[in-house]
Amino acid sequence: MEITLHLLQEQDAAALFQFELENREFFERLVPGRGDDFYVFENFLSRHQELLKEQQEGFANFYLIKNDTGDILGRINLVDIDRNHQTAEIGFRVGANYGGQGIGHRALNLLLDTDLGLRQIHGKTTTVNHASQKILAKNGFEEVGVSEEEFEMNGQTMRFVHYLWEAGER
Repeated sequence: MEITLHLLQEQDAAALFQFELENREFFERLVPGRGDDFYVFENFLSRHQELLKEQQEGFANFYLIKNDTGDILGRINLVDIDRNHQTAEIGFRVGANYGGQGIGHRALNLLLDTDLGLRQIHGKTTTVNHASQKILAKNGFEEVGVSEEEFEMNGQTMRFVHYLWEAGER
């Protein structure tokens, strides 16, 4: 399956909202939830506009991972972009129906192969999210530490695992 990355646009709101609704339970097993208010369309639209503004101002790049028919398979985001220090943080999520197909790995690879103008990208995931750990490692991110602070989610105790990618290290 071919995939492409598309910079988030205003007209993506309805399809993205549907994607988030359909995958809410799946995502919340692996990462902290976004809260019930996120899944009210009017609130989602407001948040969507905030993301577009943040992107326009150069503080973030929000991408949709799509297949050749335009279906949203996932998201991949660069946030807290600091152009002075050439750093950012990365986050990504692939829908439940598309896990285990290498989509996260290929999407991150596509992103890293573009001229991002970044020297370092920081990532983190939970200790139970082995798929994300694998995706980061396969794309040249090095594990740099595990937080000492534990938290409970879905009846499991976990911590955050921190990663770092440096330009030229892949």
